Amino acid sequence: MTTPLDHADRDDQADHDDQADYAAARAALLDGPGPGGRPRREALARLTDDWLAALHAESGAPPAGVALVAVGGYGRGELSPRSDLDVLLLHEGPIAPELPERIWYPVWDSGARLDHAVRTPAEARAVAAADLKAQLGLLDARHLAGDASLTAALRSAVLTDWRASAPARLPDLRELVRERAERHGELSFLLEPDLKEARGGLRDLVVLDAIAASWLADAPRDGLDAAATRLADVRDALHLTTGRATERLSLQDQDQVAERLGVLDADALLRQVYEAARTVAYASDVTWRAVDRVLAARTRPAVRRGFAFARRGAGAAARGGPQRRPLAEGVVEQDGEAVLAQGARPAADPVLPLRAAAAAAQNGLTVSYATVRRLAAECRPLPVPWPDEAREQLVTLLGAGEAAVPVWEALEAEGLITRLLPDWERVRCRPQRNAVHRWTVDRHLVETAVRAAAMTRRVARPDLLLVAALLHDLGKGWPGDHSEAGEVIVRDLAARMGFPPEDVRTLAVLVRQHLTLVDTATRRDPDDPATVEAITKVIGTLPELELLHALTEADALATGPAAWSGWRASLVDGLVARVATQLAGGAGSVTEAPPTAEQERLAVEAARTGEPALSLRAQAEGERPGAEPMGVELNLAVPDRPGLLGTAAGVLALHRLAVRSAGLRELDPIGAGPVLLLAWRVAAEYGELPEAARLRADLRRALDGSLDVARRLAERDAAAPRRKGIPTPPPLVAVAPAVASASATVLEVRAHDAPGLLHRIGRALDGAGVRVRTAHVSTLGAEAVDSFYLTDGRGLPLTPERAGEVAAAVRAVLH
Repeated sequence: MTTPLDHADRDDQADHDDQADYAAARAALLDGPGPGGRPRREALARLTDDWLAALHAESGAPPAGVALVAVGGYGRGELSPRSDLDVLLLHEGPIAPELPERIWYPVWDSGARLDHAVRTPAEARAVAAADLKAQLGLLDARHLAGDASLTAALRSAVLTDWRASAPARLPDLRELVRERAERHGELSFLLEPDLKEARGGLRDLVVLDAIAASWLADAPRDGLDAAATRLADVRDALHLTTGRATERLSLQDQDQVAERLGVLDADALLRQVYEAARTVAYASDVTWRAVDRVLAARTRPAVRRGFAFARRGAGAAARGGPQRRPLAEGVVEQDGEAVLAQGARPAADPVLPLRAAAAAAQNGLTVSYATVRRLAAECRPLPVPWPDEAREQLVTLLGAGEAAVPVWEALEAEGLITRLLPDWERVRCRPQRNAVHRWTVDRHLVETAVRAAAMTRRVARPDLLLVAALLHDLGKGWPGDHSEAGEVIVRDLAARMGFPPEDVRTLAVLVRQHLTLVDTATRRDPDDPATVEAITKVIGTLPELELLHALTEADALATGPAAWSGWRASLVDGLVARVATQLAGGAGSVTEAPPTAEQERLAVEAARTGEPALSLRAQAEGERPGAEPMGVELNLAVPDRPGLLGTAAGVLALHRLAVRSAGLRELDPIGAGPVLLLAWRVAAEYGELPEAARLRADLRRALDGSLDVARRLAERDAAAPRRKGIPTPPPLVAVAPAVASASATVLEVRAHDAPGLLHRIGRALDGAGVRVRTAHVSTLGAEAVDSFYLTDGRGLPLTPERAGEVAAAVRAVLH
């Protein structure tokens, strides 16, 4: 006779046999010669599905009203070797208390990690409504065994609930994503990354799928599946290498994981992980911006939109279309992003990617995903050497500081950076196995430029500082001393970028010597004359020294907190002061180029007639045959009068001409009295040059007082839409040492460029009652570096007290 105990014994034996069969099949799958990667994860999920379905069948569960459901990662149909089994036992009515245990106990006995729950559909929905993470897990619900209609009904209800609640819950989800990124860091920069929780990891892929399921937005899919596969493959290899359910790719395991995946070494492995993580992180950024736009449109009251359209009248906004604000030639702002203007022609404008990037960064925006894709697809490579505008736009982009980082990432995601700078590919995603460094090589270069952007007031050539910061470690992509390799690379690259030979030499010196100051200051006796002499042998001028000093500090600050300290800074500052003292002893004066024949002709005409004389000439980029006009050379000769510089600059600003460089000098060509000669190089803000006749007429009207330039500029500024600008270093207004000029007081102004900047400075100088005898104005990227040679009414240099008052007056108009 058979007893209940006999049945129990047979059930236990069957469970044991099932476990043994599953364990053997699982071991064969993981250790055998079959394919790895996604096929193995899917096969492991199918094997586990069959096992759990058998346990469910043997549990005595009724055929209707009970279902076994996979959720979370298991629900997505892929299992890593040590992944948890996320399982829900779903039931409609009462069930036997021992039913769940008949399924759970064999799983526990097998050693598998089980995350389980027993709920009715109503309970499952209630938990999801209260717990965002539980709701995300249920979005991936997949039927395993039992009543399939019950699983299907739950899936449908959960998706309906999620789509209805997504507008309210997505901000909470974004906050969870942000907090997780703060805790675990960015996967693409960590030496021991968490493959799941760090920003750009597997958890972010789950979030992107959840957003897509909401029907509010979807992620850019190009490359995303490959990135997900790469991260999952690395996690599989990590699980098999360690035998543990770990997500952290520790240093001690990287070589073995690389070998298991057939990757060259641990550095190559990390580079692949970083590339995948950047793809995921960029897709996340693009997707969350799309979510923001959708949610903003849903919360904007329709009535207010209607009133706004009515007030704006004609145009796209009045017709209900998006508002578009011009940023640069071919670039406008729309929905908080920089996009291409309707008339933009990427195929005919190779500078457009840099112009769009610079305009976006300077306005605290990023470039839209669709725009970057179009630029990558349609724009031709830059000619070699680069046009002047391309260099200026690159410097403008870098000068935006922190705001440049997301723009740079967008360009890099579509391959535009390596198209501009081919040597970038060798340092892209390259890890730095040094505890002092917190970034990959390429991101360290970008971060150094960010730090340098805050130091642009300290140097006379901010453009060279920013470019040197971006390029100083390019040699790390090659064998040997990276400073020596970098010098060779930068000489070639700077020449291709169109820098003149002297600037190429300076950039090469900065890259070759970028470690010299800190190494010398911390290893040599600063009071030994030989220490100073060693620096002066490689750094021969004060401008080079100030550039190297700023680059040294920016490099150290971008490396990490352990690379720079008050002690190191004081040692470097002391060494730089000693070297500067020695270099100052050999400083010579700069010889100004003589006026051209055209300038002399204009000066004679102005002296004879007592009226302004001017000439305008469209300047083609590089004077290439057939090139489109890129700017205007304007020469203006006027009998000396107060306020000339500010007035002329104001007229140019009215015509939306940005001053790239300007020079002012005093001549007396026929002995009839001084004539002021202004030589300008200007560029149109939006690519359309003003008519010469109109510009000439407005200049004459401004000079005779019939055109109130200041009032017109103020009216235009008041009518322009306001947006919060990016942080920039405060303007610097300083009186140069008396040795700078024996016949005048030199006022140096370094400030962030803005429309009408030179007009405001000129008005301040005029209001202070001083004469501008000579001026040298340069706009390097987005930074203005100006020098004004001032005298009093008698033609003498200003007293120190008077010079301080004038500097204060100029400073006041710049804040």
